[in-house]
Amino acid sequence: MNTEITIDTCLYICPLCDSALNHQTANNTYTCANLHSFDCAKEGYINLLPVQHKHSKEPGDNKIMLNARRSFLEAGFYEPLAKAIALMIDVVQPQQHTSTLLDLGCGEGYYARKISAFCKRAEQIKLYGNDISKFAIAAAAKKQKSAQFIVASSNKLPYATDAFNIVVRVFAPSDNAELLRVLKPSGYLMTVTPGPRHLWQLKEHIYSDVKEHAEETEIPEGFTQLTSQRISYKINPNTAQRDALLQMTPFAWSANAAIKENLHKLTELSIEADFIVTLLSKCG
Repeated sequence: MNTEITIDTCLYICPLCDSALNHQTANNTYTCANLHSFDCAKEGYINLLPVQHKHSKEPGDNKIMLNARRSFLEAGFYEPLAKAIALMIDVVQPQQHTSTLLDLGCGEGYYARKISAFCKRAEQIKLYGNDISKFAIAAAAKKQKSAQFIVASSNKLPYATDAFNIVVRVFAPSDNAELLRVLKPSGYLMTVTPGPRHLWQLKEHIYSDVKEHAEETEIPEGFTQLTSQRISYKINPNTAQRDALLQMTPFAWSANAAIKENLHKLTELSIEADFIVTLLSKCG
């Protein structure tokens, strides 16, 4: 009996041997020439993070952190940032051609969904996303069937060389050599980093000496900066949303029970949201 095999155009490579992955449609698995095989989950994502590449049983954000991030982001507090990202993508998105875009360290896919919602030519963007958290990727895949999500490390991306026109990196760690490898020669990298006063008022309740982030963004080797934009505004989350914001930030590790209780008791706290959005092009 013949089993239908088609070359997957989703640009995946095997995380074990770097060979191209083929899509076996009969049982919805991805297999390479060396017979390494990866199943497609019922939610629609693929787990391309081998056990030997994990540093813990379930790496990445846990369900508590994911629930906190979902609660905060879906309240719309970072939507101005999402719109700024979409506008910058519109500038570099070709009018007549489809682009491939990777949302690096995408979490539950909030920014991928907003890119689809806000970009003027969203139908010409083929969206991909990766994250090491299986819980996050499962949620992203369930919410956005039009995008292709995988569980994978950003330090060893299971995508083909020259796979993407655009990579968007929002507060996500990455390996510079991998970014250069997966971006096309004419590709763009968009980064979002904290502005000088990002979440200043929240930090004032946690640290005795609060310092501003540097406004100048470090330019990764192999890239040229094209433009940079600072986006600053104030948010007024309620008590539950403020608790969620703390939980989704690294500050949660520095906040003891007393600090968390004091923040929870505040009737109101206006907090500065401050971001630096930088657009870079791949050199050469």
